[in-house]
Amino acid sequence: MVEFALASVILFTLIFGVLAICLALYTYNATAEAARDATRYAMVRGSACNSFSDCKITKTQLQTYVTTLAFPGMNPASLTVTTLAFPNGNNNPGSPVQVTVQYIFPLVIPFVPSRTLTMSSTSQMLISQ
Repeated sequence: MVEFALASVILFTLIFGVLAICLALYTYNATAEAARDATRYAMVRGSACNSFSDCKITKTQLQTYVTTLAFPGMNPASLTVTTLAFPNGNNNPGSPVQVTVQYIFPLVIPFVPSRTLTMSSTSQMLISQ
């Protein structure tokens, strides 16, 4: 019984640790996808846009869009847009748009001190319309 108790503590810690790392990888993928989606959203809503009802996007509108992209299991309050850039200061076609999304992931593994992982992803495209 004692051997089983000691071995099961190690085994369950290892199993829950692997699950926590898998969840962290999923969250990083979701963060990268949010950055790519926000860049795509901005690239078709430049100053020459006339096909959408919410054309001519601003930095504030893009930031609001990114915060709605939280995937299941993610805390939207921990999802932040650290960089929204129209580097030339405009949103004309041919200008680059760059979005950096950051997420703070709480890594919790039993019997291991808790820590947070900062996941960040940047995406850049040229405005098409």
